[in-house]
Amino acid sequence: MNLPFGYLTVLVLIAVCALIALAAPGRPRPLAMLAFRLGVAVNELPFVVFAWLLAATVLALVQGDLTSPLLAGAAAVTTAGLGLVAWRGHRALPAVQRAMGAVPVSRRLPYRRILFRPFFRRHRGVERIPDLPYGPAGRRNLLDLYRRRSRPAGVPVLIHLHGGGYTSGRKNSQSLPLLYRLAGQGWVCVSANYRLRPQATFHDHVVDAKKVIAWVREHGPAYGADPDRIILAGSSAGAHMAALAALTPADPAFQPGFEHVDTSVAAVIGLGGYYGPYDDADAQTSPLAHVGPDAPPFFLVHGDHDTVVPVEGARVFAERLCGLSTRPVVYAELPGGQHAFDLFHSLRFEAVVNAVDAFAAHVLPPGSRAMAAAPDREILEDADSGRTHGP
Repeated sequence: MNLPFGYLTVLVLIAVCALIALAAPGRPRPLAMLAFRLGVAVNELPFVVFAWLLAATVLALVQGDLTSPLLAGAAAVTTAGLGLVAWRGHRALPAVQRAMGAVPVSRRLPYRRILFRPFFRRHRGVERIPDLPYGPAGRRNLLDLYRRRSRPAGVPVLIHLHGGGYTSGRKNSQSLPLLYRLAGQGWVCVSANYRLRPQATFHDHVVDAKKVIAWVREHGPAYGADPDRIILAGSSAGAHMAALAALTPADPAFQPGFEHVDTSVAAVIGLGGYYGPYDDADAQTSPLAHVGPDAPPFFLVHGDHDTVVPVEGARVFAERLCGLSTRPVVYAELPGGQHAFDLFHSLRFEAVVNAVDAFAAHVLPPGSRAMAAAPDREILEDADSGRTHGP
């Protein structure tokens, strides 16, 4: 019997990645990182992967190659595994709804985008103004600004800091579904580069985060931003940096040359964040060391299957905030969530975006929620295509 090696290769690759997505090993570290790289796309895009498997299966049938019951059974088991991955992604919405408690979270998800355009980033009604300098460090001190083409004024601001372990990463790469959604609703959104190690130090990273806030306070109004309604967000290492910058708003050590600028923010959003000491160094480099009663509101979300930044660190940080802060703290764990769940328009991340929208409406001052512009047409079309789900 001639084996259909092309189909077998596709099937084995998808099956292995689906298995890793469902049961990713957390140790040893090299294996955990490999599991992340192999499983993240399947974990967030099971429908795309299923379409690939279906196309390969149909082609094998047409060519008369799928005659082995063993192969057919393996394809069926792999399909069931992808279904389980998708089901766990769907459970993100009830998870964030429970975390938000009495604050309502929209149950509508943009299924058309999730199914057919998960990689598509841009929105017709949003303009991106790239490469605005906020500091002297060349391309590492550039930011992109997103806003409605109708250019509303007096609207809230979301600043996002990318991840990458402080050694890699760039703006315009992570959390774009969140940036475009909020910008489409009338927000001004900013995605910033920052200096990376080994050239940069812990101090440099935090200084850059505060420089971005200072830039928004000075220049944001020219783009329609309300500098008193800034939410600082970050992914992975960016969440570590965002938390530190937000928890040290009046510390002159992190504001050389702009000590008197107000770098406080209205709230913080951490997506799959690391909250321990920087490079296993001094405990003071951890956000945990700076939590106090005056901490701003925090929204923390983490995948419970994160093999890059284990979920236990996020739990500890959330507990510290809940114990000391007098402001709202929301912590949500995403069932089956891996690291970098914010890369695509997925079931999981679109549910998180809904929760971020509700959290912002809850913690920002009255009248701050995109009041100067209606949502763009593309967002309305996606919302209309959604279906209602509950916990």
